[in-house]
Amino acid sequence: MAALWGVSFDATPLSGVVVEFVKTARHFHERGYEVHLDLGYDIKADKGRFFRPYTDEPRLLPPWVRLARVPGLADLAGYDADLVTEVLQEVVEKGDLRLLPEVERLSDAVCELLLRLWDDLGVTRVLVENGTLPENIVLTRALQKAIPAHGRRHGLGRFALWRDHDLMWQSEPGSGKYGRPPYPNVPPLLADPHVRYLALHERARGLTRQWAPHVRHIDVLPNAFPHRPAEVTAANADFRAHYGIPARARLIARTTRVIPQKRVDRDIHLVAALVPDVDAWLFVAGDTTEDPAEYGRLTALAEELGVAGRVVFGGWLAPDPEATGAPAGGGWSVRDLLAHADLVSFLTSYDYESYGNPIGEAIAAGVPYVTSGYELYPTVYGDKGFRAPVLHDDLPTPAFVNEVAQLVNDDTLRTATAEHNHRLGARHFGRSSAAALLDRLVLTPMGPRTRMSVVLPVYNEAANLPAVLASLHEQRDPAGGRLDPELYEVVLVDNNSTDDTVELAKSFAAAHPDLALHVVHEPEQGVSCARRTGMVFAAERSTGRPEEAPAAGQRFYLVSADADCRVDPHWLAELLAAMDGSGADIGVCDYYYRAEHFAGRPRLWDAISRTLRCRSVAFALFGGFPDGKGFAVEREAHDRAGGIEIFYQLENGRFVNHLSDDWDFGIKVSALGGSRVYAPASRVEINPRRVDHALEEVIEGKAYGSGGTIVMRDIRPARGIGARGETVEPGGPDGLDGPGGLGEPGVRDLTEEEARRAWDFSVKDFLPKNLLLPLLLDPALLTAPPVREFFGADLADALGQRIAEIVDEMRIVDFTPIHAYKTPSFRLYFEFADELFAVLRRTVGEDIGYPPPLPECLAEVPRERFREFVHYYCEDRESGEAHDYFGNGGVF
Repeated sequence: MAALWGVSFDATPLSGVVVEFVKTARHFHERGYEVHLDLGYDIKADKGRFFRPYTDEPRLLPPWVRLARVPGLADLAGYDADLVTEVLQEVVEKGDLRLLPEVERLSDAVCELLLRLWDDLGVTRVLVENGTLPENIVLTRALQKAIPAHGRRHGLGRFALWRDHDLMWQSEPGSGKYGRPPYPNVPPLLADPHVRYLALHERARGLTRQWAPHVRHIDVLPNAFPHRPAEVTAANADFRAHYGIPARARLIARTTRVIPQKRVDRDIHLVAALVPDVDAWLFVAGDTTEDPAEYGRLTALAEELGVAGRVVFGGWLAPDPEATGAPAGGGWSVRDLLAHADLVSFLTSYDYESYGNPIGEAIAAGVPYVTSGYELYPTVYGDKGFRAPVLHDDLPTPAFVNEVAQLVNDDTLRTATAEHNHRLGARHFGRSSAAALLDRLVLTPMGPRTRMSVVLPVYNEAANLPAVLASLHEQRDPAGGRLDPELYEVVLVDNNSTDDTVELAKSFAAAHPDLALHVVHEPEQGVSCARRTGMVFAAERSTGRPEEAPAAGQRFYLVSADADCRVDPHWLAELLAAMDGSGADIGVCDYYYRAEHFAGRPRLWDAISRTLRCRSVAFALFGGFPDGKGFAVEREAHDRAGGIEIFYQLENGRFVNHLSDDWDFGIKVSALGGSRVYAPASRVEINPRRVDHALEEVIEGKAYGSGGTIVMRDIRPARGIGARGETVEPGGPDGLDGPGGLGEPGVRDLTEEEARRAWDFSVKDFLPKNLLLPLLLDPALLTAPPVREFFGADLADALGQRIAEIVDEMRIVDFTPIHAYKTPSFRLYFEFADELFAVLRRTVGEDIGYPPPLPECLAEVPRERFREFVHYYCEDRESGEAHDYFGNGGVF
C-alpha cells in the first residue's frame, strides 16, 4: 500500500497548519494511501514539547491519521532543545556560522533516521508543512538530504510536496528572529527533481520566486474548505447548554491558539463594548496550557472589564467531525461551535497571520465574520469582495463596535452577508479547486509511455471541438494503423468558455477512455495565457514520472494545437519522428488551406498560395518559427526559456495580451541556442474563417490591430452567408463554419487593387520574420552552403557584415528581448529589400514581384542617410509605425 508521511514544523497538536495537512492528506487517503503525521514536537524548541510522548493527540485527528514521529532523535548525541535554540539565535538571527559544522553533522544523522523510517512505513509521498521557516535548520537540512536520496532509491519522481504557510516575510518579520532579507543563513529552497513547492496564494509564490529564483516548480494550493453550512443537529444541540451559553445570546466564536500574537484581548474588549446593547458571549477554542501566562492575562482582563461570565475558554475542539475530540473539548468539533455561532472573530496581529483559516472556515460554514486588517487579509480575502467589518486600530473603536452590533442584531443583514460570502468562498476556496490541482499534478500520474502532451486552448469552441478531438483520437502511425494512444495525451485549457465546450470535452473523454484527456482552467482571458498554462501543467506533470517509466529517459515534447484548425492523420507521428530524428528543440509544422474553400475567389487564393510557397521555402531552409496552430517544443527547452511569456500592450486604456506569443516563444528558445526543425509531413489545415473574418483589415493593412497593438479578435461567426448567398449556421458539415468553410456575410473575391494590397501586407509580414530573424538569431547560418546558395555569396556576406554591425550597435542600447530581434529585422528589410525580393523571385517564382512601396516618410529621405532614418523609424515604439507597416502578427 502507498503511504504518505507528513511533518508539521508547528509543534502543536492543533493549528491551522495541522488542519490543512489533514485536508490535503484526505485526498490521498481517499485513494488508498496510509497517512502518517509527525506533529513536530521534536522540532521547535519554544513549545516545551521536545521528546514529550503523544497522549491524547490522536483523538484530535481523524482515525485514518496515524502519528509517527522520527524515532531515535532523543538518543542522538547533541540534538536537543538547547541546541535548536542556540542555532536559531546565533546562526539565523546573528549570522554567527561557527555552529554550522555541527548542524551539518546532526542533519546527516537525522537524514539516516528519516530514511529508515520512510523505508519501514513504505513511504511514497512526503508532505512538509512549514519546513522553510528556520525554526530548526537541522531538520530542514535533514529533509533536504533525505528527499533526494529516498526518491532516487525508489524511483519516485517528484514525490515530495513542500508547503509553507508562513515564511520569513510573513511570520512576525518585525521581530527579526529569522534574520534580515535576503536571509543568507536560512537554508535555500532545494531545486530537486523530487520536490514540488506549494504556496498559499500568488503573492506568496511571487515572493518565494524572488527569494529563490532557482526553483521553478512552485504551484499555488490555497487552503480549501468543504463549503456546506454548519447546522444545529441532534448530535450538537446541547453545545450551548454544555458551556452555559444562553440559547438566545449572540455568540462570537474564536478558534485560535491562546498566545499573545493572536490578540484574543481584542475579542474580550469587543464583547465588553457590545454589552449591554447586545447580549454578546465569546467562545475561545484553543489550548489554554500552551502559554499559561497569556491565559492568565486574558482571564484577568475579562474580570477587569466585567465580562468574565460571558467569556468561555473551551479548550481544544476537534477540527474534523471524524475526530473524537480531547477531554478539554468535551468531544465537540469546530463545526459544532460554528453551528451555534452568530459571528466568527479573527482579530489577529498585523504581521502574524499568513492566511487566516478561521475566516475561511466561517465563510464555508455560512457564518459572518469580523477581522483585523492583518497584512495579508487583502490578498487572501479582502480583494475578492468578501464582506466583513474590519478593525484597523489596536483595540475596537466605537465605529467598529457599532458595525459589529448592527451585523449581529440584524438577522436579515447577517443572513445576506453570510450567503454572499459563502457563494464567493465556494468559487475561490472550494475543496474541488485543491482536489483538481492535486489530481493534475500529483494524484493522476502521466502514463509511463507518454512522450507528448497536446495543449489545446479553447474558448467557446463547442461547434469545432468534437471534430478536433476526433482528429486527435484517430492519429495514425507510419504504417497507417492507429498511433499508440499511450504515446500522447491531450491537455484542454478552458479559457472561461460560456458554451458547452467543457461538457463536450468531458463527454468525449468518457466515451474514449483510451485517450488521456485533462481539462485545465485558465481564468485570465487570452489564448497566450491558456497556452502557457497548458504547457506548464504538462511539463510539470511529465517530470513527476518514476525514473523506471519507459518514457522517463526519452525526450518529452509539448505540442501546441488550435481548436479551430484540423490536424492531418499523421500529424503527431511525423512531428515525433522529426523531433527524435533531428534532436531539435522546436518542431514546426506545415500549415495549409484547402483550395476548394476559396473556389471562385482566384485573386484571394493567389495571394494566399504565394505566401504559403514562400513559407515552405523559408521553413525548409531555416526550420521556421512556431505557430500556435501546431508546433512542438522539447520540455527542457521549454523550461530553459521560462515557458510561454505573456507580453501586455495597452488598448483603449487597458492592458491586453500581445498576440504573438508563439513567435516570441520561438525567438526565446532560439536565442538560448535552441534548434528548429521543419516537419513538412506534419500538416495542419488552417480554418479559412481566419482569412474571411480579417479580410477587410488585411486589405487595409490593419489585421489584428494597429498603432503598435496586436490583439486577439473573436473570429467565430454566429450566423453568416455562404458562398452561394444562403444563410448558414456555424459548424458546417465538415466541422468548419458553414458550407465550404465560409460563414462571413459578404464573402467575395478581391479586386485587383485589393489583391495587390493584401499581397503587399502579407509579404511584408513574411519576409522579416522568416528570412531575416533566423539570421539575427544565428548569424553563423550565413556560412552554411545551402544558405549561401540561396542568398548568393555576395548578399550572404553583406548580410553577415551588417548584422554584426547592428548587433554591436544594439548591445547596450536595447534591453527588451522582442526589440533585440524584431526591430533589427525591420531595418535589414529596408536596407536589403531589392536584393531579398530578387532572391524570392529566383527561388519561389517571378510572381513574387518587387518590394511594396516604402513608407512616405522614408521615400523622402536622402539616400546617404537612409540607414540612419530607417533606424529611427523601426525604433519608433511610441507610434507603432513600423509595426503597422510590417503587419500585425501574421496574415495568411
